[in-house]
Amino acid sequence: MRIVAGFLRSPEGRAALQRALEETKLRDGELLVVHSMRGGERDELDQVMSYREEFEKLEEQLKASGVTYRLVEYARGNSPSEDLLQASKDEDVDLIVIGIRRRSPVGKLILGSNAQDILLHSDAAVLAVKAGPEDES
Repeated sequence: MRIVAGFLRSPEGRAALQRALEETKLRDGELLVVHSMRGGERDELDQVMSYREEFEKLEEQLKASGVTYRLVEYARGNSPSEDLLQASKDEDVDLIVIGIRRRSPVGKLILGSNAQDILLHSDAAVLAVKAGPEDES
């Protein structure tokens, strides 16, 4: 089974990645982690470098976990949902794991553009994960 998750530093991103890792172990699958950047904006250089450092730390964690994995980094100007959906098609994945945030009553009218795009346009099954208190750190 091939599983894909996006790489985000938010509590929701950490929760989704942890669940994707658990699902990969459970199903003796392959995990694809996608880091999507818009690219091209100079004032975001510090943020990009910070993400890269955390992406490298993630690779160490995945090596230690013993799962089969691949890390992919895109900077093609697409939204994270577009990159995740494209990667899921290109790699013929069976499951996409995404993180979602808790919303206010007004916010519930709009799920969130990335999560909503993935849920509505994915050909693969989608597992939506909420961040728990343990993910808030």
